[in-house]
Amino acid sequence: MTHSSTLYVGMDVHKDSIAVADVAQDHHAEVVSLGNRGTRPCDIDHLIRRLPSTSPHLVLVYEAGPCGDWLSRDLTQQGPVCWVVAPSLIPTKPGDRVTTNRRDAIKLARLMRSGDLTPVYVPTVEDEAIRDLCRARADAIRALKTAKFRLNAFLLRQDIRDTGRATWGPAHRRWLSEVVCPTPAQQMVFQEYVRAVTEHTERLQRLEQALHEPVNTWRLQPVVEALQGLRGVQCTVAVTLVAELGDLTRFANPRQLMRDLGLIPSESSSGDRRRQGGLTKAGNTHARRALIEGAWAYRSPAKVSRHLQWRLETLPETASGDQLEGPSAAVHTLAAADRPREKPPPSGGRHRPGTECVYMGYGPGGTPDSRDRDR
Repeated sequence: MTHSSTLYVGMDVHKDSIAVADVAQDHHAEVVSLGNRGTRPCDIDHLIRRLPSTSPHLVLVYEAGPCGDWLSRDLTQQGPVCWVVAPSLIPTKPGDRVTTNRRDAIKLARLMRSGDLTPVYVPTVEDEAIRDLCRARADAIRALKTAKFRLNAFLLRQDIRDTGRATWGPAHRRWLSEVVCPTPAQQMVFQEYVRAVTEHTERLQRLEQALHEPVNTWRLQPVVEALQGLRGVQCTVAVTLVAELGDLTRFANPRQLMRDLGLIPSESSSGDRRRQGGLTKAGNTHARRALIEGAWAYRSPAKVSRHLQWRLETLPETASGDQLEGPSAAVHTLAAADRPREKPPPSGGRHRPGTECVYMGYGPGGTPDSRDRDR
């Protein structure tokens, strides 16, 4: 009896159980369901010891979900290859309306053998810790915004209005300390809303301080410093972008990076007709939001502010003349931004007057521009 060189194992991971199915590399081989396994380390070790008796080379796969990436890291340390795939990119049949743990594991094993799955980036423990801090900060910002909205809505219902600018500065907070509601019950509600805003503000300050401290010893700290040479990108935006994207060298070209960020146009073409829509927004939402926040700085005229000049002076100079960061490169780049730019020619007569096209790394027609070719 001969065994296949590769065995593909599909796992449907849940909180308390893992449904397992395997299939050999031969196309005529049938998918075999191995039942459910536990999520304890001893259960995982027993599964790994049992599978090599069937095939010497193992490839395991499971969907990215709420259980995190710990299983992938544990399995990779034991030797076999483990993929974490994007659930939104798993091919599905429109007529298949039955979903069970066993069917999901079988489907993952079959699609892994055919090469129809797309893996996602699995960060290290240190990178995931920084990413958790960034996402906790984003959650704190949303909670603070919700608390402020509730307080403003309560004051509006009572027809209590601030005559100044409600920017939540010192003057607005002094005005809040002098507000008196008509009844004691409403006064208590008002004080609770104010206390919630204060607590969320202090929580946000703690998270921002905790986010900046471990960056100095992070392995990607040089990349964070280099990104701060760009306008609108300070420490928080740079750390968020690097923590979400991970190792940037895994992108072979700018198009792959834009696809991972969801910044490529959607398209629905058929035959001779080509129809492109808006951005797909199917990538990493956290990284895309941080990148867009930094890009808002380019609405203003290009100049090197005092804070940007201080950040540029701390960046190391590159040895080559064609450098991406450094004081001289940033000054030349910002100075060139004020020059008049040539508008791209209309494509096929469908260019509407008054609109402008922005090309990120690629020129008109989807070809790399001269700057990308030189690099």
